[in-house]
Amino acid sequence: MSFPDIDPIIFQIGPFALRWYALAYIAGLLMGMRYMMMMSARPALWPSHPLISQNDVSDLLLWVVLGVILGGRLGYVLFYNPAHYLAHPQDILAVWQGGMSFHGGASGVFIAVVGFAYKRQLDWRALADMTSATAPIGLFFGRLANFINSELWGRTTDVPWAIVFPNGGPVPRHPSQLYEAALEGALLFTVLAVVLWRFKGLSRPGLLTGLFCLIYGASRFFIEFFRQPDAHIGFIWQWLTMGQLLCLPFLLVGLGFILTARPR
Repeated sequence: MSFPDIDPIIFQIGPFALRWYALAYIAGLLMGMRYMMMMSARPALWPSHPLISQNDVSDLLLWVVLGVILGGRLGYVLFYNPAHYLAHPQDILAVWQGGMSFHGGASGVFIAVVGFAYKRQLDWRALADMTSATAPIGLFFGRLANFINSELWGRTTDVPWAIVFPNGGPVPRHPSQLYEAALEGALLFTVLAVVLWRFKGLSRPGLLTGLFCLIYGASRFFIEFFRQPDAHIGFIWQWLTMGQLLCLPFLLVGLGFILTARPR
């Protein structure tokens, strides 16, 4: 299959250009905030009354944005290309050149959520659960944007749906970005939504956070078998990639949250 002719830039006015990647971030954050407000407005989801107000949710947005950007960038610097940034520290702030790590971004958001909860004297586990339930929205749009940008493509293959990416050489490859959008985005969101709305998952603080870490970690670990490793890193050990290595703590943290989640 040929790569679809989609311009990464939606429109451009002078030096300003709106890209699909930026729109994915904006859509994920705004839709996620709206989804969290829906949770806060449903008393039946909580043991007695909503513990996180809608004002808290709107104020949390800036903290989450900072957590995503700072954590995602620092995670990429530390995990994926430390030698380059040690030699060229001025490039650390050049986020427009690309280079963001999901694991770093997730860690940054978690720190932001805990800090915000401490400042507002909120239950940090409940706030983390709400944030975890919304995160797959951003993951879904982000992976679609990766596909449009023709980046993070998969390994070579001969499956019927393989795609020849413009910057991936003349060989067909797995559209691993779409695999990630399906598993880490759509499927993960659906599972968490069922637990949240059908089984009142918010009544067991830490459960949704644990499920998010566990399912994301397992999905990403599996998809890494179809995704091309970073050229400057390659395989860490035989078949193990950096993405899979970073998923191992996620799996352990997820199990820990699930095993310690108790009804209020």
